[in-house]
Order: sequence, then structure tokens, then C-alpha cells
Amino acid sequence: MKKILLTALTFAGLTLAASAQVKMPAPSPTQIVKQEFGIGSVELVYSRPSSKGRKIFGDLVPYNKLWRTGANAATKIVFTEPVEFGGKKVDTGSYVLYTIPGTNSWEVILNKGLKNWGTDGYNESEDVVRFTVTPYKEKRSIETFTMEFTNIKPESCMLEIKWDKTGIAVPIVASFKSKVKAQIEAALKTDKKPYWQAAQFYNEFDKDLPKALENITKAIEGNDKAFWMWIYKAKIQKEMGDKTGAMASSQKSLDLANEAKNDDYIKINKDFQKGLK
Repeated sequence: MKKILLTALTFAGLTLAASAQVKMPAPSPTQIVKQEFGIGSVELVYSRPSSKGRKIFGDLVPYNKLWRTGANAATKIVFTEPVEFGGKKVDTGSYVLYTIPGTNSWEVILNKGLKNWGTDGYNESEDVVRFTVTPYKEKRSIETFTMEFTNIKPESCMLEIKWDKTGIAVPIVASFKSKVKAQIEAALKTDKKPYWQAAQFYNEFDKDLPKALENITKAIEGNDKAFWMWIYKAKIQKEMGDKTGAMASSQKSLDLANEAKNDDYIKINKDFQKGLK
């Protein structure tokens, strides 16, 4: 009898252990989205509920009430460099992202409550920034709640938050020019001078064309076979109004690209030269 009972208990234990190992799909799966821009990155960690035929805004997600902006734990956003988020200055760090949806406007909130479960534990005194945005109508219904980074540029991107037929867009602007300029100016005083990077910075961000031309010329002196540098120089010369110099630099780039059998830069230079005529 004892042996039978022991066998039954052992079987029950094995059954429970097997059951504990079963993994089911999450109703609102977590997504991690990381986007590099500027000289750093921004990362989102959030859960994604689906509509499943339900009315979303004004029902499942009430208007004029604090929303975790997703499901499960509070949505987290991480900045590795200082930014402007919705026009508000935000320092490097991790924050919780909340919203208050409305029919004509949404409030967007960054908060310090990283240990909050959803809106539980929210304290307004821990808000870092709060601002208002205007929602827009989606052309098609979005079944699964979505947050994504769009319109990526060196200095900016957009955070889009959308579900069902409603979306909002929050601009994020990186503040990196002064830091990069200081790094470049310091590096130009060393033995390994970053002329190529300096040319790009002065041309694209500092808008100092003479300095850009000076640095791209020095970069080419160290690598005169670099067809990508020659066309870059040509573009700067064109911007400065020197079409003759631009044509000469582009032709040098074209000759080198032909020598290297690089079809992309052959086309780039031919198109560029057509634009000069």
C-alpha cells in the first residue's frame, strides 16, 4: 500500500513539474526597439496588446485618464545622450513613458517611476517633462499597439505611437554639435588628424564651407585614390559657387571609380556632372 501511495505521489510530482515548464504565448508580448541617431541612441521597452475587435480609445483606453501606453509594466524609454523630447530638454537616463489620451489632444509624460507596474505607483511629483500633442487619424486600422521611430535623421527622429485608427508623433532632437565640435578640434591637434570626419562635420552640421573644403583637401592628400572623398569635395565646391573646381574634382572621382569598377560612384559622378552643366 505504501509503495502504491509513493508511486502515485511521485507521478503527481512529475506531472506538476512538467506543467510548470509549459510556456504559453504572452497576450501582450514585450518589444524592445532601439534606434541610433546623433551620437547616441534611444531605446523603448513596452508591451503590445491587440484590439481583438474591441473599441480602443474612449473605451478600453479611457479618455482623459493616465495610461501606461501599452500593457503590463510601465513603458520604459532610455536616452544615452541629452535630447529634446517634444521640445523639452531631457538628460541622459531611463524614464517611464505615460500618456493621457484625449479626443483632440494627448498629454505625453516622462516620469521617474521605473519600478511602477503600469500606472500603479505613479506620482506626479516624479514627472520630468509633460507636454501636449495633437493626435492624427491613421488611414488603416492598426490591430496591434505599435511604437516606432520614424523619419530618422542625423540630428532628429520621430517617436510614433499608434493603435486602431489613432496616432501621435513626438519629435526627438539630439544635442550633440558642441560635443562633437570639441572632439574634432582636439583631435586635429594630435598626430592622427581626422580630416575626413572634420570635413563632414563642418559641411553638414557646422555649415562652415571653407573649413570643410580645407579638411577634405587634407584628407585627400592622405588618400588620393579615395573617389568618395573627391566627389565630396566636388559637392562642397559646388555649394561654394566654384563649378570649375567642382567639375575637376568630380572628374577625378569618376576616373578613380572607373578604375575601381565601382558602378555606384560612376553613376553618382555622371549625375553630378549633368547637374553642373
